[in-house]
Amino acid sequence: RRLVGNDMMLLTTRGRLSGSDHTVPLLFLKDDDRLIVIASYGGRNFYPDWYLNLVINPEVLVELPGSKTTMRARTADPYERQLWWPNVVNAYDGYARYQERTQREIPIVFLEPVG
Repeated sequence: RRLVGNDMMLLTTRGRLSGSDHTVPLLFLKDDDRLIVIASYGGRNFYPDWYLNLVINPEVLVELPGSKTTMRARTADPYERQLWWPNVVNAYDGYARYQERTQREIPIVFLEPVG
């Protein structure tokens, strides 16, 4: 439920190659009715599979204690990322180290309610 002082969620995406569901635990931030996740993959130089999956199929399932919700994912645009990055690092300073380790820009992903 919590890791490094932050809430955890389960995110289920549809595999872009397999078509099968894949579930991963992720830290998240909350902004009104949307959730924010970070595709850091510990600063590796490639994107995590869950991120590549939701780029192809943005409909995801989010599981929080006591609830499961279908949401739609979208990657923050450059302006949104610039606004949100300080909040992300404030929530978990490890993200700053991860960004320093990699050549890619770590995406911020908004999960928004469907409907």
